[in-house]
Amino acid sequence: MLILLFQGLGELASKFLLPAIPGPVLGLIGLLAWLFLRGQVSPALGTVSDALSQHLGLLFVPAAVGVVLFLPQLRTHWLGVAAALVISVAATIAVTALLLRLLSSHEERP
Repeated sequence: MLILLFQGLGELASKFLLPAIPGPVLGLIGLLAWLFLRGQVSPALGTVSDALSQHLGLLFVPAAVGVVLFLPQLRTHWLGVAAALVISVAATIAVTALLLRLLSSHEERP
């Protein structure tokens, strides 16, 4: 229930407060904040999140259908798509490494 509650709150916040950010993203941010405030994950939420993680591959089915559907456009613009993918993956790795370095050095200090 908690996951659906925060998704609904995220959708409302997206609709009325921050239309540039998708509702599920705002909901996940809210859920993360809630979990930080609580300091723990309830067993029920852990069970649901484990089940969702095990079936995460199913979420890629719509993306694969989209790729097949727009294959002619991808053939036309393959260079731009490839460049965007390479740049976004490199940026993601760099930001993740930076955050890991910042957070791990922050934990090592007594």
